[in-house]
Amino acid sequence: MSCMSVLTRDEAQTRSRLLDVLRYEIDLDLTRGDELFDSRTVIHFTVRGDRQATDTFVELKPEELRKAVLDGHALDLDTFDENRLPLKGLAAGEHELRIDAVMRYSRTGEGMHRFTDPTDGETYVYTQLALDDCKRVFPAFDQPDLKAVFELTVKAPEDWTVITNGITEQQEDGTWRAAPTPLISTYLVAVAAGPWHSVRTEHRGLPFGLHCRRSLAPHLDVDADEILDITRACFDRYHEKFEEPYPFDSYDQAFVPEFNFGAMENPGLVTFRDEFVYRSAVTDTERQTRAMVIAHEMAHMWFGDLVTLKWWDDIWLNESFAEYMGYQTLTEATGFTDTWVDFGVARKAWGYDADQRPSTHPVAPEAVDDTASALLNFDGISYAKGASALRQLVAWLGEKDFLAGINTHFARHRFGNATLADFIDSLTDATERDVHAWADSWLRTTGVDTLTPKVARTDDGTYTLTVQHDGSRPHRIAVGLYDPDPGDNGRLVLRARPELDVPQEAARPIGKRPALLLLNDGDLTYAKVRFDSDSFAAVRDNLSALPDPLTRAVVWNALRDAVRDGELPPTAYLEAARAHLPRETDLALVQGVLSFASAQIAGRYLADEDRPAALSSLTSLCHDLIRRTEDGSNPGLRLTAVRHFIDVAAHPDTIAEWLADGTVPGGPELDPELRWRILGRLAVLGATDEAAIAAEAQRDRSATGQEGAARCRAALPDPESKRTAWEAMFATDDLTDLSNYLFTATAQGFWQPEQAELLNEYVERYFTDAVALAARRGPAIADAAGRWAFPAYAVDAETLRLGRKCLKKSDPIPSLRRKLVDQLDDLGRALRAREAYSEGE
Repeated sequence: MSCMSVLTRDEAQTRSRLLDVLRYEIDLDLTRGDELFDSRTVIHFTVRGDRQATDTFVELKPEELRKAVLDGHALDLDTFDENRLPLKGLAAGEHELRIDAVMRYSRTGEGMHRFTDPTDGETYVYTQLALDDCKRVFPAFDQPDLKAVFELTVKAPEDWTVITNGITEQQEDGTWRAAPTPLISTYLVAVAAGPWHSVRTEHRGLPFGLHCRRSLAPHLDVDADEILDITRACFDRYHEKFEEPYPFDSYDQAFVPEFNFGAMENPGLVTFRDEFVYRSAVTDTERQTRAMVIAHEMAHMWFGDLVTLKWWDDIWLNESFAEYMGYQTLTEATGFTDTWVDFGVARKAWGYDADQRPSTHPVAPEAVDDTASALLNFDGISYAKGASALRQLVAWLGEKDFLAGINTHFARHRFGNATLADFIDSLTDATERDVHAWADSWLRTTGVDTLTPKVARTDDGTYTLTVQHDGSRPHRIAVGLYDPDPGDNGRLVLRARPELDVPQEAARPIGKRPALLLLNDGDLTYAKVRFDSDSFAAVRDNLSALPDPLTRAVVWNALRDAVRDGELPPTAYLEAARAHLPRETDLALVQGVLSFASAQIAGRYLADEDRPAALSSLTSLCHDLIRRTEDGSNPGLRLTAVRHFIDVAAHPDTIAEWLADGTVPGGPELDPELRWRILGRLAVLGATDEAAIAAEAQRDRSATGQEGAARCRAALPDPESKRTAWEAMFATDDLTDLSNYLFTATAQGFWQPEQAELLNEYVERYFTDAVALAARRGPAIADAAGRWAFPAYAVDAETLRLGRKCLKKSDPIPSLRRKLVDQLDDLGRALRAREAYSEGE
């Protein structure tokens, strides 16, 4: 079983008052084989005060605990229990703890993950220790406010390179020794080892490196200049913003396999999912996303690594700051100048959705009782809502005062820990505004405010605006007033964009009535907006004629919110997409709208009998986009349209012809991503078979090829394929457990709306088997089971009943429980929309 004791906040506070941790000496031996590695650690720590004897514990999750010695005396290993080794009778003063253990590699992306590349048979390992998984690699007092110096030595196979938080060099005996770190938290220690392909350079006197698997070397080499240019530009821009210089001795970026997150901000060694090394064609928006993640993780070097949260209740502050800084700095320092459009249409929607579920929480929750609870808060609220709140704060304070407060914060807490209260105090010292009151209203409350315009005619024939405010937070917003362009019928032009504070003290004069009045134009606050009737008519007719993509993003988000809230028929959203996307120029908007229209509108919000018509409409829309880009003028838009044409194809003929020809007529040629996408859709439609999947897997022997084959096999519409896929996901044999990525790929293929009758028997089984799987394999697989293996297509009252019964009686572990709560709420929204707008009403 994967269940283990969790660290409570009270335990962490007690241990923090008791101990100063000085230094870890960690010796890892990665040459033992495929399953296990040796971990030998010496921890130097001090017990504070004048205590005669006190007790504490150290965390560890070994395969075998061989020896533990405290101050020269062997400890009784029989006292080791639930991943804790008690340390009893500690007197005040310095102590030395030595532990020798055997550890197990992971296949779930937790601890020390091990991966063998099917392309060439090469093996790679890397650590992912956040939030509390360092116990899987070395023993530790594992909490963020017990910072220490870390000295790492690693023994690795002869042809491997070892990368760590600092400059790491191979010694004469063949081992690798890393430079001692500055004071950092346990969860930030990082090791990546294997026969890496590396691209190295220097910038401002520091070594910079890019690393990936050897099989990805040609693809990294193509993009290395772009990635390094982004890295250098962000590095220089942060040095213009921050007075504190970069605090570590090197900056490596390793693209690692089967990574559970986008990236991890380990000081000096940022790890990224290696999907960011593109094997196939991508759009400029996808390149922008990679650049944003680079900027996001670099911001953490200061906010998160130099100054670290004291406890996990402030994880939002780490992520919100990096999210805001990532988008803003990318806009300022690189050629990606429309980053906030992508944030508005993709990331912000993530936050809005999370904030309206039963599992919502304040951006800054007051009670995070233990590490298991903390893990649940890596969500759209901590990232997207928090970043939106900071963006609103900057608009309210002004960037000068905001950065002054940030630099005060860095100076006060460098290489230490800080709380939200410390952060607010630093901002308060830089401004006369009441930041504490702002924090109370923005960071300690839940839910999404709704802003609705009320336009009134005055006696002189002009109009005033009053904003109806459903919520409690203050907002500073811009209001876009748009009029018809007299020289271009159908185009709207901006007359004015006045700013106002909500709640208002009085109605705002706006002159003549505009064709479109748009609240939160520029997207500077976090709130749902509604339209008055005239403005909705203008949006329906002229959305694509709005001049600014960020304005269009606000409008599309408003339509999306109205569908989710049951105030707009799902078909009306489809009609807007059909009318306006053929003229849209922003890739982030096209991608966001098509994704919502296909996955949510056609896949969930419309009744089963209405799905074919929706798919037909989307197919026609994508065909229009493909035809519009025949001249090669917009390859990114064409690629987006081709992808979605494949995804919504209701008939196999066209895409099967593309696969046979190896190209879309007029381009693009089919790269591995498009080939697997087509084969996956053909599998759903019953237009391919195991022989074709096996042949494609032989053609693409990469890890991505393995995942594509697993996805296609799970999508085949026959009982035997479904049974095999289900057993692969939920079997109870540790020796045949799927890795995190293969589990996800299988789950993505399994549930298909077109196969409802075939899949019905598995809906009830899911709520039993997922609970058992999560308990056995732990949080990472539980998250994947709740996110990807949930029967999202089954929008009916029976699925809701089964899910609620599971939550009430089956006691799923916290990570799965959270996912189920969210999934069932989303399912309930879709069901209510179906009932409200069923055919004939």
